[in-house]
Amino acid sequence: MKSMHLLLVEDNEGDILLTTEALEASKVLNEVSIVRNGKLALDFVFKKNGYEDVKSPDVILMDINLPLKSGIEVLEILKSDESTKHIPIIILTTSSSESDIMKSYNNHANAYIVKPVDVSEFLEAVLSLEDFWLNIVHLPVNIDNDKR
Repeated sequence: MKSMHLLLVEDNEGDILLTTEALEASKVLNEVSIVRNGKLALDFVFKKNGYEDVKSPDVILMDINLPLKSGIEVLEILKSDESTKHIPIIILTTSSSESDIMKSYNNHANAYIVKPVDVSEFLEAVLSLEDFWLNIVHLPVNIDNDKR
């Protein structure tokens, strides 16, 4: 069975709990790492400031409204760097602003999803994302990660 390392960048504890519960309920072999702000997301991906030994994420699931560095800033930095631009980044946020959607896609977000308000719809959205990124698409193998 394939597995992936997902980096969840989210500052809302309720959304962290819902997302991790949905991933656990799917019984798919996933490793989930969580950081709670944009600066820590960059430290994690670039393996700095205490994250030197982490596995690189295969996919990043990120809110746009983050403390310290916004999701747009993180997206812009990661997608402009040769060593990280291949990592799929999915924006999962409450913002349905056309400006946020355009900024995300202009900075090469792989998908932009507005968080459903209903809990069961939110869980379904996370499971659909997981199914798509784990079972349908082919992700590049990270050199520092074990092969899938």
